[in-house]
Amino acid sequence: MQCSPPGTYRGALDVLSKIVRNEGVFALYKGATPPAVGWAAIDSVLLGSLHNYRLFFLRQGMTESHPVSGRPRLTLLGHGVAGLFAGLTSAVIATPVELLKVKLQLQSQKAVSDRQFKGPIDCARQIIQNQGIFGMWSGFTGSLAFRANFFWMFLSVEALMRGFSRLEGTPYSMTTGTANFLSGGFASFVYWGMAIPADNIKNRMMAYPYPKPYPTQHPGSVNYTLKRPSFLTVARQTFAVDGVAGFYRGLTPTILRAFPVNASALFVYEGVMRLLGAEETRH
Repeated sequence: MQCSPPGTYRGALDVLSKIVRNEGVFALYKGATPPAVGWAAIDSVLLGSLHNYRLFFLRQGMTESHPVSGRPRLTLLGHGVAGLFAGLTSAVIATPVELLKVKLQLQSQKAVSDRQFKGPIDCARQIIQNQGIFGMWSGFTGSLAFRANFFWMFLSVEALMRGFSRLEGTPYSMTTGTANFLSGGFASFVYWGMAIPADNIKNRMMAYPYPKPYPTQHPGSVNYTLKRPSFLTVARQTFAVDGVAGFYRGLTPTILRAFPVNASALFVYEGVMRLLGAEETRH
């Protein structure tokens, strides 16, 4: 939805029906290999660096007193800034993974033999051959802008956790695990509400030159013309063609996916941190 020319699809259900009708059910899983392999590393870097940034800011005095225990805890702003830096750190790994995913998903040919990219390895090979190794980081500035919004994600998570903690002793009190689950789910709505414009720009940067075919010429060729567009160029083009609505393409399916995915992820992450006795920033 985000990268297709205007008028291609009428909405999420139209995308679903056309993909299944034209390419088959398994086309819904195009580009699944890079994230299936890469997201484990991306999330490890994101959450591992998040924890370390939290501890760093805690030691630097970005703290306040806990209202019950009186112990120093990281401020809400501290949680947000830790999320910001964790997001920026993870962009280094996330960019090539997401680049391969975007390139593979935009191929609409039903038969693999008719596609330019036969798979993620072939896609990476062609990108490196044509653009050099740094071609794998096409759209990096878009990825930085997108992942900077983890500021809102982890600020919201902490704000919600503090809100749920105030329910203790009331009929609405809940376990820490349940609070983690709900906080992750609801915080993802804040995250995507803030991040979807940058996500649109990032994906269009990575899709370039779609809908034109990816060039097959080597950089030494006379006809080689691929020049990666800048973040601001893509933003201006998006606004010129689609207006403000163009920055919010794909928001509906993203929101539908956001709650269960992020609620589950935060539930597991926070649970493991408690199990390891590594949570020192909240209490």
